[in-house]
Amino acid sequence: MERPIVTDPLPPVPPSRRIAEVHARRVWDSRGRPTVEVEVATAAGARGRAIAPAGASTGSGEAVDLRDGGAAFGGLDVRQAISGIETAIAPALIGRDVEAQAALDATMVALDGTHDRSRLGGNALVATSMAIAHAAAAAAGRPLWAWLADRSGSGVPAMLPLPEIQVFGGGAHAGGRLDLQDFMVVAVGADDWRTALDWTAEVYRAAGRLLAEAGRLQGVADEGGFWPAFDDNEQALAMLTQSIEAAGLRPGEDVAISLDIAASNFGRGGRYRMARADGRPRELESGELAELLLGWLRRYPVVSIEDPLAEDDLAGLAAFTEAAGPRVQVVLDDAVVTNAARIRSHAAAGAGNTALIKPNQAGTLTESLAALEASRSLGWDAIVSARSGETEDTTIVHLAVGWGVRQLKVGSFARSERMAKWNEGLRIGETLVEGFALPPRSAFPWG
Repeated sequence: MERPIVTDPLPPVPPSRRIAEVHARRVWDSRGRPTVEVEVATAAGARGRAIAPAGASTGSGEAVDLRDGGAAFGGLDVRQAISGIETAIAPALIGRDVEAQAALDATMVALDGTHDRSRLGGNALVATSMAIAHAAAAAAGRPLWAWLADRSGSGVPAMLPLPEIQVFGGGAHAGGRLDLQDFMVVAVGADDWRTALDWTAEVYRAAGRLLAEAGRLQGVADEGGFWPAFDDNEQALAMLTQSIEAAGLRPGEDVAISLDIAASNFGRGGRYRMARADGRPRELESGELAELLLGWLRRYPVVSIEDPLAEDDLAGLAAFTEAAGPRVQVVLDDAVVTNAARIRSHAAAGAGNTALIKPNQAGTLTESLAALEASRSLGWDAIVSARSGETEDTTIVHLAVGWGVRQLKVGSFARSERMAKWNEGLRIGETLVEGFALPPRSAFPWG
């Protein structure tokens, strides 16, 4: 008589790491819209919490937020996403090892089963994925940035990223008052985080004063930057340069300019309809828009330019990248949407040299990290970025530090959902071996 084969059961997950609770609630973002918050707790009581952000200018390929539709809150309620967490995600995660981030994220992706995370919602997945990471770090008794750095195995000391901070808002963030979405500053000459924030605060204050004196100040845009009333886009560039000088700083040496064109908002099929190209409405072909932007690169201290052409204009993006040259960051957002395969395909076409990393575009931290690793393997730079609809959640600061990303884009230097991130960097800097030091200027293309 044959003896039955006996297999050892999988070792039980210790209480310190065993997921015992996954709880979702509806909270509110910086635009007063509903969003998803998730808490994950272990059997030993370690707890992590995270909130899903939401974008206004979105790429067609990114994970979509699950919204309820109907009359309530303009159709933007998230009760379906909350229900999916309670009925599908939580039962699949409870009892599992909170340290198994990749496996847990893969489980959620499989449960959703769609290419765009539309069944359970990208908002449900990203909030849960980030909460898992926070709970794992808490279970290990480590801050999230340190937990991520420990697991990276790089051996490179964690360091604060160079801030990229909006001063003027336009595009979808300011009612289309300007064609361009973000006019930002980068403290390229700053050696440390505190100096970068100090310089930005002075530039922001100077910009507000100059706008008010010129009668051009209309308010504050979605991400906290000033909402200006300019007649054409280049006036904003000129005043931003003037603001750097008015703050007692040197344009291009101490503080440079970064632009987010967000061209997919006003272009399709290689044609771009701009309301204020040169003070009047114009339709430009791909090459004409590229030449307009290249002219700005020649006349102003611009070191980084995001989404200069639309996501469907691959040939135009490649031509612009070549024309801009290696000392300018050509950042892709809408075209690559934090997706490793898209990053590889655009790199193969010569389009772009820097990837924007937004976890909610991908849906999970595992997919976001895969996109980051793909960009690095290709020699691209990367920037971790917030969204226009933000909250007090500071996860992205920890991601940038723990994953060793050299730049961080949060929004402006106003509004608490933005300042929470900049202030978190101040706290983290007090605990780092490298302190508040930023990556050296030589680490960037403009160095």
